[in-house]
Amino acid sequence: MGDSKDENEKFQEELIGLDPHDPETKAFADHLDKMKRQRPGFTVEGYLDGVQDFADSANRTTGHQRLVAVIIVGLILLGVLLTIWFALGDILAIIF
Repeated sequence: MGDSKDENEKFQEELIGLDPHDPETKAFADHLDKMKRQRPGFTVEGYLDGVQDFADSANRTTGHQRLVAVIIVGLILLGVLLTIWFALGDILAIIF
């Protein structure tokens, strides 16, 4: 998130007339920062930033959206577990 002075300088045009010490204004500046941030493409850091954004968003939601996020995470974990299970089966078949 960084220093509030840096955020105000970056988004000066978008924040005209807003109180820089207001929590909603700070949240809006953080949102603008996320929208304009350039992530490294096709790197581990870029993917992890995307996962972190998804986790933060899922933690803030409630109701139906949270249920959908939990189902998505569950399906991802199920895919990982099945991949490991089949890989271990192949490894054990080769060894024995």
